[in-house]
Amino acid sequence: MARLNRVERQRKLAESLRENPLQTDEDLAQQFGVSVPTIRLDRLHLGIPELRLRSEGLARLSVVHTRTLKRQDMVGDLVDLVIGQSGRSLLTTDESMAFVGSGIIQSHFIYAQADSLALAVVDGDSAVTGLANAKFKHVVGAGQQIVAGAEVIRRRGNRWVVLVISRVGDNTVFRGKFVVLTDPFDGHKLGVKKDRKEEALP
Repeated sequence: MARLNRVERQRKLAESLRENPLQTDEDLAQQFGVSVPTIRLDRLHLGIPELRLRSEGLARLSVVHTRTLKRQDMVGDLVDLVIGQSGRSLLTTDESMAFVGSGIIQSHFIYAQADSLALAVVDGDSAVTGLANAKFKHVVGAGQQIVAGAEVIRRRGNRWVVLVISRVGDNTVFRGKFVVLTDPFDGHKLGVKKDRKEEALP
């Protein structure tokens, strides 16, 4: 990244932390090519708290705002949520999630983050996934952080269609379209009829 003046750097710093609040000062210093003390001064100027306080804020958010899932059912940390519309979560991976030897994260962790986020964004007292169309686009290495974004693209009664895109940096690693059912639903009959729009996944 080209060296930025202070005003532009602070603007981009604020944008970067909105996208990923769990970045450390060290990560940001490397990203912007400045020292850690400079990043701390920028944060103070912008009124952005340190990582510990930002993390605590995310924990409170996941407890207060999620209707369909309990905090312990979420895979990843909830960053923001507008129920019935959209949400984002962060998953910091580690060696325990990876295949032994390769260090590549096992796909079910990536899927679980996306699925739990799709369930969290819909508006209902409870929800289940009725159908999923998923594509894994890129491998993820242990230690990388996955940012998942969900958007409700259609609703018909208690049937919601949610698009989830997960990224590591600028790389899309997962793309999935989920059909989520909310109350009232028959817990013994979760099959849903596909339509062409729901089957299609670019």
